[in-house]
Amino acid sequence: MLEPFKNSMDGVVVESTYNWYWLVDGLQKHGYQVHLANPSAVKQYEGLKYTDDRWDSFWLAHMKRLNILPEGYIYPKKQRSVRDLLRRRVLFVHQRTSQILQGVIARRPGVFFKGKKPKETESLPPKR
Repeated sequence: MLEPFKNSMDGVVVESTYNWYWLVDGLQKHGYQVHLANPSAVKQYEGLKYTDDRWDSFWLAHMKRLNILPEGYIYPKKQRSVRDLLRRRVLFVHQRTSQILQGVIARRPGVFFKGKKPKETESLPPKR
């Protein structure tokens, strides 16, 4: 599908989503220059009336032409499994730390949760 345009293309932009590996690997295997767009760093154009894949692709191509496309690093295949494992470990460490801190805060008297931040209330008088 892209073969007729291969010589005139500067590259192919792929959004870094959950399962971008197979698409990037396939494009690189066939000799395409691939640019991995970082979706969390992409500033959406506020003048767009529509937000679907078609308009997003036009916007990504426009940013690539202007050389302002925020790109992510494409890890070599051999390093991806280690990176994914380390990311999973970081997630578990964050979850464990969060649960420990919630338990510590919940055991403190006079602390009540309202929303996401703990709210200190007046201290209870000391027990006699």
